[in-house]
Amino acid sequence: MSPLATRVLVVGEALVDIVRRDGADAVHPGGSPLNVAVGLQRLEVSSTLHSSFGTDEHGVAIARHLEASGVTITPGTIRDRPTSVALATIDAAGTAGYAFSIDWDPAPLEVAAGTIDALHVGSIGAALEPGATIVERLLAELRPSTTISFDPNIRPQLMGSLEAARPRVERIIALADVVKASDEDIAWLYPDAMVTEIMAGWLALGPGLVVVTRGPDGADALAACGPVHVAAPRTEVVDTIGAGDSFMSGLLAALSDRGVLGGGRRETLRELSASDIADAVRFAARCAAITVSRPGADPPTRQHLAGR
Repeated sequence: MSPLATRVLVVGEALVDIVRRDGADAVHPGGSPLNVAVGLQRLEVSSTLHSSFGTDEHGVAIARHLEASGVTITPGTIRDRPTSVALATIDAAGTAGYAFSIDWDPAPLEVAAGTIDALHVGSIGAALEPGATIVERLLAELRPSTTISFDPNIRPQLMGSLEAARPRVERIIALADVVKASDEDIAWLYPDAMVTEIMAGWLALGPGLVVVTRGPDGADALAACGPVHVAAPRTEVVDTIGAGDSFMSGLLAALSDRGVLGGGRRETLRELSASDIADAVRFAARCAAITVSRPGADPPTRQHLAGR
């Protein structure tokens, strides 16, 4: 399946990142699911975003950003409400810390079976009520016909208690085919546990592929073929905003290139070789490396990757 023939629906928050660096503020459209949708489209994978943002100044900026990247939005996405905001403060190492003003109450969405190949969810959109319940219902409805991908992208300020958050994360993992998390996500969800132990536990819940990113230490994947490690590409870090989202869209684009997205290809995904998985994770890591080398969540195109 060619990338453009793959149809991915992304469901989750769209917001603006107000990035504070050295006392000055810059405003960038963001939100993990929005960033994944943009990253996919820039990698020539057709993406549609179902979200919730307003007609205010921030909402207009988001709509223009999505249009410029070619991302389609569902009819219920633009609504008469304030647009959510994340304040990102950048430290000396380029790492972002966040404070949020979030409203996640998306319109219900009906999706006919067979009209999409993959559904991606994660982050605040899969954790914050009342929208999180809508997301879980959609996952259960579409799983028979659709590849499900999930990135928990933990935001401790919004997740509530660990005792409440962990069961929801594990329910979604059990519905997913592809799970991508960071080592920081796992450290919050499972304090003092070994990452390899958690990856094995997640794989046993049902996914065909589990990937954990480790920043400068690269990424680890686990599938039926066994463990795979990929080193991180060398890059100059400006900030880390959108790095994991760019990795996620790169991973899905690489899986699309291999023709393994779609409910009818679930077993083919599970049977990927270690070499195929390493190549897919390496492609995703290159996408993330380009993103951290420039300000804000600005994922690459295939042309950017070819020139790197």
